[in-house]
Amino acid sequence: MNHHALLIVDDEKEILRSLTLTFEGDYEVFTASSASAALEILQQQNIALVIADQRMPEMTGAELFAKTVQTNPHSIRIILTGYTDTASLVQAINQGHIYQYITKPWDRQELRIIVKRALEKYELSLTNQRLLKELEATNDRLSNENEFLKREISKELQGAEIIGKSAIMQRVCEVVNKIIDHSVTVMLTGETGTGKTLLARYIHQQGPRKNKLFVEQNCGTLPEELLESELFGHKRGAFTGAIQDRKGLFEVADGGTLFLDEISEMSPALQVKLLQVLQEGQFRRVGENEYRQVDVRIIAATNKDLMAAIKKDQFRADLYYRLNVFPIDIPPLRERIEDISLLADHCLNKRRHKLKHPVTGFSEDALQTLYQYDYPGNVRELENLIDRAVILNDGAQIEAGEWLPRLPVNINNLSRVEQFEKIEIKRLVELYQGDLDQVAKELKMSRSTLWRRMRSYLLDSNPVVAVSK
Repeated sequence: MNHHALLIVDDEKEILRSLTLTFEGDYEVFTASSASAALEILQQQNIALVIADQRMPEMTGAELFAKTVQTNPHSIRIILTGYTDTASLVQAINQGHIYQYITKPWDRQELRIIVKRALEKYELSLTNQRLLKELEATNDRLSNENEFLKREISKELQGAEIIGKSAIMQRVCEVVNKIIDHSVTVMLTGETGTGKTLLARYIHQQGPRKNKLFVEQNCGTLPEELLESELFGHKRGAFTGAIQDRKGLFEVADGGTLFLDEISEMSPALQVKLLQVLQEGQFRRVGENEYRQVDVRIIAATNKDLMAAIKKDQFRADLYYRLNVFPIDIPPLRERIEDISLLADHCLNKRRHKLKHPVTGFSEDALQTLYQYDYPGNVRELENLIDRAVILNDGAQIEAGEWLPRLPVNINNLSRVEQFEKIEIKRLVELYQGDLDQVAKELKMSRSTLWRRMRSYLLDSNPVVAVSK
């Protein structure tokens, strides 16, 4: 016996008996001789299909079905009628109350086929209903996950900050603060590890798009074909493996910020597509002819000399000028030694919580050694040093030890000239109250040379100035 249940409603017992004999071998059959009895059965049983006579004493079959639309929305409804006036039936069919009407007398075999097909439609309806619920549950779950990820990303972005007390970093901060409230395109330049990604996150989080997504892509990590799909998306069947339509990062970041790191690694063909987005605010997915409009703020970054790349025909000049609307150069760490202690403390605070290590700070020897290093890997290398320091040190304070880099000079063996230079630098730093630009000008040397000398001599750029009483 089929698991589906049928309800037959008719005030004539012979019709009830005939239809019961027609279907009881294949289905579970319930019968009712009135509309009220049928409504009670429908409330108590899971009825898949109802066959009702149109002309009954209490109400018509169409009126009965109209009542069941809300209580049994997925049940299939079939009307039996022996009358030629079908206006009310046509109206009920148009309103979706009735699946089909059958005139008396009916053919038994034909009726069995009609019911079989109707139940196939019922099964499909149940499947769709189940899939819809599963889809809604999945969407709810993904929505919750997305909200969680957004909160986590927001926490990470809110943690982005510009750290530095040096004059050169203060100038960077001044420039950044001028563009915070605007959506102008920004080009970040600087050596690897100087903090370009961190600064891009800071600009986004402090700006007008902070409530939208910050999306980043390193242009040097993917081959051209994959990078094009990653940025612009693709249509199903556009290439082998494109089994469904896919949004690109431009669509994902719509309304927010897209950070393109290592922009110099982008191929000439993709440079053209990027230029179109910057000029017209539109693009096409791979394999599509339709243009899509987006509103995305672009922050690009590079550690290469793009002007040199332009001269070698490796980078488009028109794209460069579109990206270079507001350039910001981030200085290497060796040119801002005044910031080393601040950065070291900041890194330590992050790492000790992450690694659950009760470290409180650095010894003077450890800090002095940090001042002397060149940091070819810049802030990123300093972070790695602090990681190593936290892991290798057992005490409450980080002491000088194996975690420290090898020094470029031996500070304990200064020549007489070096000793004199050290004294003179210290005097001028105190005289100009830490203004290293003035000190460098007085000594007729570049600021970077002055920093290297101060690092070698373990001199602080923030002198204690005596105050007369």
